[in-house]
Amino acid sequence: MTLLDIMRSASVIPVIAIDDPEHAVPLAKALVAGGIRVLEVTLRTEHGLNAIRAMSQVEGAIVGVGTLTQPHEFAQARDAGAVFGVSPGLTPSLIEAARTSGLPLLPGVMTPSEVMAAREAGFRQLKLFPAVPAGGVGMLNAIGGPLPDVTFCPTGGISIETAPKFLACKNVACVGGSWLTPKDLMVAGQWDQITELARAAAALRPQ
Repeated sequence: MTLLDIMRSASVIPVIAIDDPEHAVPLAKALVAGGIRVLEVTLRTEHGLNAIRAMSQVEGAIVGVGTLTQPHEFAQARDAGAVFGVSPGLTPSLIEAARTSGLPLLPGVMTPSEVMAAREAGFRQLKLFPAVPAGGVGMLNAIGGPLPDVTFCPTGGISIETAPKFLACKNVACVGGSWLTPKDLMVAGQWDQITELARAAAALRPQ
């Protein structure tokens, strides 16, 4: 499965930060049950790698690693079971790490120049981040004119209410969002409610 295949298999990729490792498996099961199979587990907490290791064992889950900012994290995440990576930006060392690790990377970009630089480095699937501050739907439509061969997963400031407008952009395959995994529901173990959030996200269509 290519990175583009992964992106197209999900209307929304949840951006997940695990504070309690005990939440990893029930969270993954709840999201998959709601039709959200592609999961981005960030390295924003110390439990990121262990969560990836646990969640990658959940049937139906396609687990990736988010917040890749240092080269050594690529191999660590791949060895933990991640099948794709996401970074907030792109640097020469991250480009090299992606190549040597073999982990497909969805790098973050914010400006047309960054899109062109990423494309020049061989990346055709990119994350517009932070999407809303970067210009949102207007920016995506503007970039699509001169750079029509790039596909985006916009992330940052998107909600279930605004997601359909992003999904309607011709150069958007999916969106990223943190609204599927509210911390209060996770702490309370309200996995059924998270499944309902996932079900609503999976049903989103371009508007």
